[in-house]
Amino acid sequence: MRAEDPVHWSPKLSSWVVTRHEDAARVLAEDVFSSDRLSPFYRRAQDADRSTLAEVMRYIGLWLVFRDPPEHTRLRRLLNTAVNPGVVASLRPSVVAIVDFLLDEIEPDQEFDFVADFAVQLPAMVIMDMMGVPRDMLRTIKQWSDDLVNFVGSPRTVEAKYERARTGVLAMAEFFGRLVAERRAAPRGDILTMLIQARDEQGTLSDDEVVASAMLLLFAGHETTTNLLGNALMALHANPDQQDRLRREPAIVDTAVEEFLRFDGPVLSVSRAVAKSHDLGGRRLEEGSRIFVMIAAANRDPDVFVEPDRLDLGRMPNRHVTFGKGIHFCLGAPLARLEAGTALREILRRHRTIEITRPIEDLDWIDAMVMRGVHALPVRFGR
Repeated sequence: MRAEDPVHWSPKLSSWVVTRHEDAARVLAEDVFSSDRLSPFYRRAQDADRSTLAEVMRYIGLWLVFRDPPEHTRLRRLLNTAVNPGVVASLRPSVVAIVDFLLDEIEPDQEFDFVADFAVQLPAMVIMDMMGVPRDMLRTIKQWSDDLVNFVGSPRTVEAKYERARTGVLAMAEFFGRLVAERRAAPRGDILTMLIQARDEQGTLSDDEVVASAMLLLFAGHETTTNLLGNALMALHANPDQQDRLRREPAIVDTAVEEFLRFDGPVLSVSRAVAKSHDLGGRRLEEGSRIFVMIAAANRDPDVFVEPDRLDLGRMPNRHVTFGKGIHFCLGAPLARLEAGTALREILRRHRTIEITRPIEDLDWIDAMVMRGVHALPVRFGR
């Protein structure tokens, strides 16, 4: 499809499907493609669904990833005061400590679920600590996140999809609303307090915007890294030469993380809406139509990447589009890179072998168009 029909109309999805790197980069970066794809969906929904989704839209509709300028510009500027490279750099000791804590709990030569026992817990603990959320809330927060996955991540019809999304959103809104009230009364040195206190020439974030932003940081802040780590471990297992290389050359771990993001990254696709009719890849895209940018396909475009289907942990340059482009470049990218690099370096330092104990084709993959990862990953680490 990428070679013969790179801008493809899918009747099944009622959407355009973009697979070529050049076109993907355009869609991700140019303002003729809108990130506000929820509002048109909500307006078209049936009355019964709109009633169910009203509270979902109240908060999810405020997520930075679903906003266009000028609102996106304002939100991004305010969020940058709480989530920026300087803040992330200060978290390195905490990330190292959490990685050590989790790996200390894993028995060598014993099978365990890498997703549940490590890949979920690492990013969740990091973001929860940043927000001042007790770690014993992890299981509950993961359930809320799971309630949202199919609504945010897939156009397919899933049983009770809207009801589950509403349940998860209302639970998170109640929880974070309570925390916001507590932080207003007694500020702390955490991200929630920073969001409440963030101010620019246009004012501050509303309470709903603070709650919505906290939801987004929690959801995106652990789902992406969880799947990045799981996919990276599978790639190392399937490519022992590259696993050996990373053991011998731990200094290349940052470059390796970029290659894991490209080769089998946590983002399968992202969607956009056409804000203004125009041409792309020789096709006429009408205003209001929907586009799926197939990140995984763009990241293996042979016009951009030499031997794109080969894992090369020293690949440079690496122009993958996993974290997006332009104004919508992923706010949490520096944190995901820090978490993944720290975790992979320490796993390989401690353990001589990584064995995935079930065939990859038998694993239970997440059924969502925007995410790429498995629900569980049975692994055995050997000394």
